[in-house]
Parts: sequence; C-alpha cells; structure tokens
Amino acid sequence: MDWFFTSAEARPGSTLVITGEDAAHITKSLRMSVGEVITMCSPEGAEMLCRIERITAEGVFVQVVTKEQCCHEPTVGVTLYFALTKGDKPETVIQKSVELGAVKIVPVLTRRCVSRPDGKSMDKKLARYRKIALQAAMQSRRGIIPEIGDMKDLKNAAAELSGYDKAVVFYEGGGKPLREIITGIDKTVAVFIGPEGGFDEEEISLLTQNGAVCATLGKRILRAETAPLAALAAIMFHTGNLE
Repeated sequence: MDWFFTSAEARPGSTLVITGEDAAHITKSLRMSVGEVITMCSPEGAEMLCRIERITAEGVFVQVVTKEQCCHEPTVGVTLYFALTKGDKPETVIQKSVELGAVKIVPVLTRRCVSRPDGKSMDKKLARYRKIALQAAMQSRRGIIPEIGDMKDLKNAAAELSGYDKAVVFYEGGGKPLREIITGIDKTVAVFIGPEGGFDEEEISLLTQNGAVCATLGKRILRAETAPLAALAAIMFHTGNLE
C-alpha cells in the first residue's frame, strides 16, 4: 500500500486533502482513483488508512478510515553524526540510514573532511538531503520523517552527548565490541562516524571526554559510507529491532 505523510492531525471519519508533489504522484504516477486506499502517517507517528473520496484541481481528498500507532519504528532512537564525505556519498548514507531506522542524521565537519561546503552550498545540500530522507521514509514505511540536522563542527556535536543514554564513536584505532556497549534498555543512542581519513586522536579525545565510548566494527577498515550503515544495522540487531 502506498505510504505518505501529513502535517495534519486527524481522526477516523475526518477528511484530509493532499496537495503538491504527493497529489501529483497519486494521480499521475500511481494513477489512483476514487475508492482506492493509501496510508498516511501523522506528526505523532500514527498510521492512518485513508480512502480516496474525490480528486479535483485543488488536490486529492481522502477520508480517514482507521488510525493506530505505527509499529514500524525501532525501540531505540539513533542519531547519526557522520563526518561529511565528498561527492554524492552523503546522499547514500542518508537514504540507507533512514531505511535502517535512524531518527536523526547530522552532518559534521571534522579536520580530515575533504568536502567543506560554504553556507550557501550547504543550504542547497541540506534541502536535497531532507527530500531524500522524506522519500526514503515513504519507501521504508517509517512512522516519522527522520530529521536532517544542520551541519555542525565536532565541538558543537560533542556538546550534545549528555542528552543521550549512550554515545558511541566508531574508531579504526580500536574499541569495545558493540554488544558490550549497547543494551536493550538504551532508548537514545548517538553514533559518530569519521570521514575518509578517519578521526584524529584529538577528536577522539574530545568525544570520549564528553561521554562517548570507542567501539569497533571488526578488524576490517570500512569505507566512510559503509561504516554508518554497518553501525546502524548492528545496533538494530543488538536491540532486537531486526527480528
């Protein structure tokens, strides 16, 4: 069943109107008609079964048939802080991270980042990243649209770690196995992944001083765009969210 998001709160029996790109997708790409059903998710993560009532120039009007809490969200809220990589690699990281269950993704500028966009360029990238996150959330049937945060430097990102149950930095220099760090009782987890050249020792020290624990993803060195996906998959497995 096709999956969409709405900013409106609704209850069974009420009517919602879909406009813009979503309306065009329903009518032109999917060629849906009156009587067919779609799923819409509301801001609080509720999943609503909706039936198309009418299609006009103003939009697609749907009636909410049923409403229940979406069961597709993981039990652990993972925020991914990933060092900005070059080219279109960040787009892949964002798309796949949303599919794997991240609730927030924050690009971070570190010392060894090759990509160092200026403010105007970064604004364009963020707009693109947010659209990718939306599309990935629809495809993977998420209950929420994961947030794409503004780019931060590592110092500002590290200052946020006190707000998480657990913070992990994956470091090629070694660390604990993930199973010894993440448990089923951790509800919020921050994950840090370095750039192509990795974190330097001072950056690791900054993160650990702010509460992060060094972790390893095994003996092999993973590419900067592979490591965040491996980390997210491992966390979801260890917290029972891949069962």
